[in-house]
Amino acid sequence: MPRLGKGIAIKTGLELIDDPEGVILENRYYGESYPFSTSTTDELLFLTTNQTIADNAYFAQHATFPGIDADLTAPGTPWILYGGSLAGAQTALSIKVHGDVLYGGIASSAPIKVSVGYPEWYNPIQKYAPQDCVNRINNIIDNFDYLVENNYTTAINEFKALFGLESLTDHRDFAAAIADPIGNPGFYHSNTWQELNWNSTYGPRDFFYFCGNVSDIDAPEEITQVDYALANYTNGEPWVGLGSYANYIKTYTLPLCPSGDYNSNDCFGTQNASAWADIENTSTRSYLYTSCVEQGAYIDAPKEGPTLLSRVVDTSYEQQWCTWAFPAGKYNKIPSTPDIEAYNGFGAFNLSADRLAFIDGSQDVWNDLCYHSTFAPPLRQTSDLHPEYFITGAGHHWDSYGILDVEAEPQFIREAHLWEIKTVKKWLRNFDDWKKSKKL
Repeated sequence: MPRLGKGIAIKTGLELIDDPEGVILENRYYGESYPFSTSTTDELLFLTTNQTIADNAYFAQHATFPGIDADLTAPGTPWILYGGSLAGAQTALSIKVHGDVLYGGIASSAPIKVSVGYPEWYNPIQKYAPQDCVNRINNIIDNFDYLVENNYTTAINEFKALFGLESLTDHRDFAAAIADPIGNPGFYHSNTWQELNWNSTYGPRDFFYFCGNVSDIDAPEEITQVDYALANYTNGEPWVGLGSYANYIKTYTLPLCPSGDYNSNDCFGTQNASAWADIENTSTRSYLYTSCVEQGAYIDAPKEGPTLLSRVVDTSYEQQWCTWAFPAGKYNKIPSTPDIEAYNGFGAFNLSADRLAFIDGSQDVWNDLCYHSTFAPPLRQTSDLHPEYFITGAGHHWDSYGILDVEAEPQFIREAHLWEIKTVKKWLRNFDDWKKSKKL
């Protein structure tokens, strides 16, 4: 729980608010905050949303700070939470449930309405990524799915071999592997669309290098000739971009698995049940448990329309990992499918609380689970008590990043940070009145 002398969101400019103290609070079952030496199903019993947000309230009520001879506990002192992504959701739910203790919070890219499957993950990429690249991949995936649908085994194996992944016998593992530079249902190895950032210090441009390769119109002949390798299955029409796509995977993605054992769980394979059952404490295991129990959001292919991920991938692909990873214990067992109704019961898209601000990015792959989702109600109350902000062109909690000079930031990030500062300042001006109303 390191202390930030200038504020919890020091890089975003919130340190401009008068004399704050900031703390980064580690989530239970992550980092050094494991209650047990291993993570069996029974030992993970206490990893729930309700337990996690209760931690936030408890800490605020009992925290002491070395070198500070003052009582800074809540609710007598205004505690403002900030979180992005999963921590953003926990911020929102903490203020919703423990608003009598925690004075306010900013929830960035916070998934507040979940579903078991989440094919919408790919929607911003379909819409905003370079369209020549997107179109080529869509068409190649359509062709692969055609081979699978018709059980053209020889052609499927040849297709896999073009990518150097003939060892992946499970079609879903193969589909996820070639989607690695884009983003896939597993724990991908590449820097994908989600890792893009307005500041290159925090996010590399790998996705655009990938797309540039797939759509390269000056690729050498030995690459472009691969486009015709399976043309006899498509009435002689080439699979445009296939050679460049396959070459990129072989050149840049496969080396991310140094062992070369591509079908292992350490690389691109997922079918080793015993590997999933490893009870070592890891963030990957904790995150998977939360997904299996209550948050879902398994990335799968859309049922209709173009797709960047093969349609062989559905929610059963990830659900089987849950079954293998978390066998029933003496005191705890996971549900057969995530209990999303319990999670959504906090309010889902209508989740609201005084001094709870939502901020999202229009090009975030997780946005359709967030406050500004395209599925959310179009008209909701917004005010100083219930503020919201949608950052044009931004990705996943881009407001979490800064350069210590707000005025020098790109305009849409700059204005988002200034809005956050202004929002918190307005809240703080009313704290004394709130405190009196609580008879503190």
